[in-house]
Amino acid sequence: MPHMLITGANRGIGLEHTRVLLSRGWHVSAACRNPDKASDLKALDPGDGRLKILAYDAGKAAAAGALKAEVNGPIDILFANAGVFGPDEQSFGNSDFDAITRTLQVNAIAPLKLAEAFADQVAKSQLKVIALQSSRMGSIADNTSGGYYAYRASKAALNAIGRSLSVDLKPKGIITLIFHPGWVKTDMGGAGGTLTVNECVEGQLDLIARANPAMNGRFFHVSGEDLDW
Repeated sequence: MPHMLITGANRGIGLEHTRVLLSRGWHVSAACRNPDKASDLKALDPGDGRLKILAYDAGKAAAAGALKAEVNGPIDILFANAGVFGPDEQSFGNSDFDAITRTLQVNAIAPLKLAEAFADQVAKSQLKVIALQSSRMGSIADNTSGGYYAYRASKAALNAIGRSLSVDLKPKGIITLIFHPGWVKTDMGGAGGTLTVNECVEGQLDLIARANPAMNGRFFHVSGEDLDW
């Protein structure tokens, strides 16, 4: 039975990935900060043991290690999906040191720690994919409007980490994919998004299903378009 471990699974894109893969017969280890309050996630449980809901706080240094102790066996897809937008105010002259640091911890350092914790289990699977939920706002070439210092910096850092993972984990046969999910109608994306959550997830899963060495370390729009760094 194929197996995905996904963080940020209690809402939005993570919740929909969990729903879709459960409907396809997958085993899903779904990690979120507060499992007791994850009512939408619990509602997806088919009751046959294929859904395992786990506690994980991307802002804590020991979180990846604690999660590793709870997840056994090969992992076909490790999806570092948990993320934050950062402080409400991110314009020049209003930077908040602690808030920016936390945004970098959650959006960039936590996915690296997940990869370090689970690379060997991913390598033992059939698909061998690590997926990182980035954003086009992490593209330096695409930044023509400025601002959003915490979020942009954290996603640019994640892109750099993903690129390094694609090199360092290549000998293990692991393919690292870096995703911009598109403008999705979620709590973070807002009601003006151009994609439904399901459209985003189906697009990402299609890219994952087609993963091959030529895709390793590339930055993809959900449409399959390559994005500039």
